[in-house]
Amino acid sequence: MSVNDSLKTPPIPTFKWEDWRRQNDEDKLGYTTNDVQAVENGQPQSHDAAAASHEGLHQKLNARHLTFISLGSVIGTGIFLGVGSTLKNAGPVGLVSAYVIMCSVVVCVMECIGEMVTFLPVVGAHIRLSGRFIDPAISAAMAWNYWYCWSIIVAAEVSAVAVLVTYWTEKVPSAVWISIALLIILAGNLCGPRIYAEIEFYMATIKVITIVGLVILGIIIDAGGGPNKKPIGFQYWRNPGPFIEYQGIKGSTGKFLGFFSGLTGAAFSSIGAEMLCIAAAETTNPRRLIPTALKATWIRIILFYFCGAFIVSLVVPSNEPRLGSGSTAAASPYVIAITDAGIKVLPSIINAAILTSAMSAGIGDCYTAVRALHSMAGNGTAPKFFGKTTSWGSPYIATFTTWLFGLLAYLGVKQSSSSVFDFLVNLTALSGIITWLCIGVSFLRFRAGLRAQGISPKSLPYTSHLGLAAAWWIIGVISCVLLFSGWTVFKKDNWDTATFFGNYLPIFLFVCFFAFFKIFRKTKFVRASEMDLSSGVAEFERQHEQAEEERRASGIAARPWYQRIIA
Repeated sequence: MSVNDSLKTPPIPTFKWEDWRRQNDEDKLGYTTNDVQAVENGQPQSHDAAAASHEGLHQKLNARHLTFISLGSVIGTGIFLGVGSTLKNAGPVGLVSAYVIMCSVVVCVMECIGEMVTFLPVVGAHIRLSGRFIDPAISAAMAWNYWYCWSIIVAAEVSAVAVLVTYWTEKVPSAVWISIALLIILAGNLCGPRIYAEIEFYMATIKVITIVGLVILGIIIDAGGGPNKKPIGFQYWRNPGPFIEYQGIKGSTGKFLGFFSGLTGAAFSSIGAEMLCIAAAETTNPRRLIPTALKATWIRIILFYFCGAFIVSLVVPSNEPRLGSGSTAAASPYVIAITDAGIKVLPSIINAAILTSAMSAGIGDCYTAVRALHSMAGNGTAPKFFGKTTSWGSPYIATFTTWLFGLLAYLGVKQSSSSVFDFLVNLTALSGIITWLCIGVSFLRFRAGLRAQGISPKSLPYTSHLGLAAAWWIIGVISCVLLFSGWTVFKKDNWDTATFFGNYLPIFLFVCFFAFFKIFRKTKFVRASEMDLSSGVAEFERQHEQAEEERRASGIAARPWYQRIIA
């Protein structure tokens, strides 16, 4: 019986998963795990061998880096500023309800992607795996969609940096601050994964301390512990009320639409949760470190999203005129609450923290986009020269190309250009949740492949606790958000061309990307029984065993948990 035929036989109690993975990998690809080392000597290799060797990227990230990339990757200006607009449109209960639903989606996304990427920690993570599990055309469409999404978001964060600095001074032209921010982002992404991870570690630490401090301070203010000694409790849930009648639409319909607009805002604020899996190829031991980082997802969801939104709903009324009034610290609901409580010193400190958040997010967004473009070069979706790396593992051509999109931030130098910039930001937000939808579909296909080839999910390095239900929940919620995000343009006498294209152009572009590669590459849908569940697995297993041996030899495993975190 051939190896491939044996894969279709259901597993029996004596089934040796590691032996099957190594043997099938070598039989199918025509190389052994030792052949992968030829990469370092410049010898030719197969495409899958290149994938296994991480295509020139260096594995320099450890548990500390991955944990804080996981915690800090989604703490951007949206959490500090965007939640105010959501409160204004949805009301306090609408805000909390919307964040509860989107928090559940983020958890499901991380569970799905965690199972797949821990098993196959390839460059490009879920983007490349969708080509294995669904259709190479889907992978190509995801990759280009993901790349332009995060490339343009770089410009959004850079623009936020320039505006935040004006909180202290308006004497220096914003173009100067934009230029400084762009240079920092470029340097942070060219210096290699290790230095990038160190930068992100310290910036993420500041962001985590800030959001934790704001939540605690919000509780104190709500209880009347501020200088004005005024307890608030749930007063703002009663007056002006739990829900907002969206755009003047009366009754339950208006309240539901207000909640739905909050759902959209919550989704946009939480984009980027999958960043930690993009970094999987550059971790020293992804089989161990990714599951550990996934555990931090619950901390992030409960503390950063739910608690943050809940506290804001308590300490700021939804009819506060300063909400959503601009991209400065003065528009942040946290700063509004601090100011109203009579605290004089903190607004500048919070502005500095938000500035750090925007700068960190810009570096991380560029990092994510670069890895997407690098992955496309590796699988032939983009020109090969984008895959070139420096001796220290930085994809320099992909970095420069992605960084150029940050120049769009100069559109915000003139106030008349702000509407164009907002249009671009909206495009990126919707593109981001399209990625989540594809992750859900990829997970369904991945599980179908396991089932067809007689592999139990329990034999994998990490198994999703939520199973197939997680994928179906992602698909259901995100489909609704995508289809109805631009519903306001269909109201009578309310048509707006910019709003329509801003909400539906990302869907159209994704379909066009898919159709282009489907037609010109003549790709085929991947059948479950023919799904590639072995390429590169033997090499990943070898790396895991080597990393575990080094971990035992170093004595890290025997250290207290707090020492293992900072190791």
